[in-house]
Amino acid sequence: MIAAIDCGTNTIKLLIGDLPEVAVREARMVRLGEGVDRTGRLGDEALARTFAAIEDYAELVAAHDVTRMRFCATSATRDSANAQEFSDGVLARLGVRPEVLAGEEEAALAFAGAVRNLASRPDEPVLVVDIGGGSTELVLGTSAPTAAHSMDIGSVRLHERHLHDDPPTAAQVAACVADIDAALDASPVPIAEAATVVGIAGTVTTVAAGVLDLPAYAREAIDQQVLAVPVVHEVVERLVAMPVAERLALGYMHPGRADVIDAGALILSRVLLRSGVATLLVSESDILDGIAWSITP
Repeated sequence: MIAAIDCGTNTIKLLIGDLPEVAVREARMVRLGEGVDRTGRLGDEALARTFAAIEDYAELVAAHDVTRMRFCATSATRDSANAQEFSDGVLARLGVRPEVLAGEEEAALAFAGAVRNLASRPDEPVLVVDIGGGSTELVLGTSAPTAAHSMDIGSVRLHERHLHDDPPTAAQVAACVADIDAALDASPVPIAEAATVVGIAGTVTTVAAGVLDLPAYAREAIDQQVLAVPVVHEVVERLVAMPVAERLALGYMHPGRADVIDAGALILSRVLLRSGVATLLVSESDILDGIAWSITP
């Protein structure tokens, strides 16, 4: 069996299996990147939360016949001055050092994970949009990426930077949107060329659950749904306007995502506006699956 771990700014995920069969799929909201945009360092409490999850993951790995393991870390650790402390802690608990992915490799793995999962071949080129806590990856391609870019905008980073009130004020939302648009203006990926937009990761799947009006989050109900873009925009507007307490009352909303979903949803909305597509295709397979496939014999 293989074990793949994806440690992002907000979430750490584990997959164990003999692909395509999956024995374990876990996700924990640890918010490793809390405050990194402001301080440039991983905080002590954030490290403690993350190490606690990794210790649990180590027990799961030990309980299975894992022969290959790959641990990938993304935006928060790329940006932190004390990344070595994190790396040493992972090594002590799991016996492997994390690979801190460059943005381009992160994008390629996200594309591979998302596209390989699709039941039918989408119209090409395909734009994969991976909205994380600290960064957002845009990857355009057919069978493989032809253009990819990692932007330093994500749900945690932009929420901490701009959306300080509950709910955020119109001025705060406008500042957040301006930041997103500036990042998109600087991106070399030709978003408007996409024939299909595939959205992956927790921000997108949570918005999808809202579009589907699910009473509780259900991976199988969300995977590969095709959503009308105007309805996606409507749900984004509603989520941004809600106070956190109302978001927490939504049956599909993970409590670890409720406070930062506003910024992530705005990123999704702005990308869709530029793409011009009529629908959004949602995939529950993402960079974690791409990491797993990369070490599958």
